[in-house]
Formats: sequence, structure tokens, C-alpha cells
Amino acid sequence: MLRLALYQPDIPQNAGTMIRLCACLGIAVDIVEPAAFDVSDRHFRRSGMDYLERAAVTRHDGFGAFEDWRRAAGHRLIVAETDGATAHVDFAFQPGDIVMVGRESAGVLPEVYAAADATVHVPMRPGLRSLNVSVAAAIVLGEALRQMGGFRLPFDGEARGTPLL
Repeated sequence: MLRLALYQPDIPQNAGTMIRLCACLGIAVDIVEPAAFDVSDRHFRRSGMDYLERAAVTRHDGFGAFEDWRRAAGHRLIVAETDGATAHVDFAFQPGDIVMVGRESAGVLPEVYAAADATVHVPMRPGLRSLNVSVAAAIVLGEALRQMGGFRLPFDGEARGTPLL
């Protein structure tokens, strides 16, 4: 199963939107703490709506804990950033990949880049800084699912994990 990791998210509305996306597509979510908000915050719940209960969300107490879990589980880490080395459409995604998006305010730390198996970016027009993190995650996950046949009907994706709230 494909996974999305939110690295120290800053904005509850974006995190809620990405969790909702993942609930709908059968993608598990990892939140690498600390988040800049309380995950039980009403803004977070409003953006995630009733989809939060349908999402498989695992919280990790820092990047070190996430990295230990990821390596033990054998998942590749694919960091999606504006300066990623490969265009997302040119990257070969595999089942079990974890696509990580960074903080809205600062991206990811150098230690995260160093741990990544690959980095990808969504090509954009020159002179523009970045997409909204939720939009970028949707674009990259959509391509990964397309490559792996994840949009076949009837939908049989099932997210696994523990409830967030």
C-alpha cells in the first residue's frame, strides 16, 4: 500500500485535506510530529470532516521514530519538494512507497533529505515558488496510483492503521 507522510505539518486545514484525500483513495497516512497544532483542534476536524474516522493514520514521535519504523518495515521514502531531483511523472513508484511532504513554512530538514531514497517535484512554470502542499500531495499521489493501477474499478483499496482520534 502507498502511504503519505506529513512532516511536522503547520496548517491544520491542509493536514485535514490530505487525510481526507487519503481516506478516499485508500492511502495510509503517517504524521511525523511535532505538528504545529493539536490534532484534535476544531479546524483540523472541520477540514477532515467525517473522513478522519475513515483514514488510517499513524503518528510518529519525531523523525527518528518514523525513520526507525520505516526502515524496519522496508518502505522507500520519497520526499516531494519543490527542489526534488526528479519530476514526479518520471519517477517509478512502487507499492509500499511513502511519499513525504514537508512543512508548509519550511519544507523538510537536511537529515530528512539525507534519509530519502529519492526526491521528486511537480514541474511548474518558471518564476513561481510552490504549490499548496495539499495540491502537491494530490498530484504526486495521483501519479503514483496511476502507475500502480490504483484507480481500477471497483475500488478495492483499504487503508490500514489506527484511528487518529
